[in-house]
Amino acid sequence: MAIEGVGPTPGEYIKHHLTHLTNTGHKQASIVDFSVVNLDSIAIAAMLGLISVFVLWLAARKATAGVPGRFQAAVEMLVEMVEGQAKGVIHNAQSRKLVAPFALTVFVWIFMMNFMDMLPLDLLPMLWGKYYEAAGHDAAHAYLRIVPTADLSTTLGLSTSVLLLCLFYNVKIKGLGGWAHELVCAPFGTSKNPVWAVLLGMVNFLMQMIEFVAKTVSHGMRLFGNMFAGELVFMLIALLGGYAAMSLSGGLLFVGHLVAGTVWTLFHILVITLQAFIFMMLALIYLGQAHDAH
Repeated sequence: MAIEGVGPTPGEYIKHHLTHLTNTGHKQASIVDFSVVNLDSIAIAAMLGLISVFVLWLAARKATAGVPGRFQAAVEMLVEMVEGQAKGVIHNAQSRKLVAPFALTVFVWIFMMNFMDMLPLDLLPMLWGKYYEAAGHDAAHAYLRIVPTADLSTTLGLSTSVLLLCLFYNVKIKGLGGWAHELVCAPFGTSKNPVWAVLLGMVNFLMQMIEFVAKTVSHGMRLFGNMFAGELVFMLIALLGGYAAMSLSGGLLFVGHLVAGTVWTLFHILVITLQAFIFMMLALIYLGQAHDAH
């Protein structure tokens, strides 16, 4: 427990920031724990999703044939970039009518969720704590995590959605029989010998299942790992500033806090953009693979 009048210890501070607001009140965060619903991740992700769709809709509604403004030009560059990537991976024009907007939405939505990491670490949790206390509850139990992509359940949910879309296109493009044939004939082929054909079919099917699971898990884990690590670094930098404020000789710590915070924030702008792009590109590649026959 924290010493009265001193505030939380570094361990308590980090523990508090890593605890989700859940449907069961509060529960200590665990990297792999799907026994509860993280309400904060769902609410913030849904809100940012609506904002992302509204921004794209607004750009489409205000688009003009003349010289575009800055907002329209930025959105057009983004749309052209995604469309170009989709054309390079998915050659079926009919499929691109759905896949390209899907990829665009994924990129913008994930970028918005990642961008929450750029807000002051204690700002929204502090406001939530004041509201929680005003409602007659203990502010010490006012938990709120504001970066949905630092929650594994969010990133695995996104990657699972990509998996379901891949399964859909496997059946749509190849037919149920064609895809079933691929599951037992790739990657090692088949044999005219009935015994070897059965054995190779079982091995091929197992390898296909491992591939689907591995792609889905790694797809979600990559985004989660980078965002979770970035969130932890911001917590450590915030603690550095806290120690500077409590120390009479904390001038150097305060300078270190400002330098580290500025450098990491600038670097993290690249990270959040790159992670959104990587997730989108992997989604396109997996969907492209669903269109191609072995």
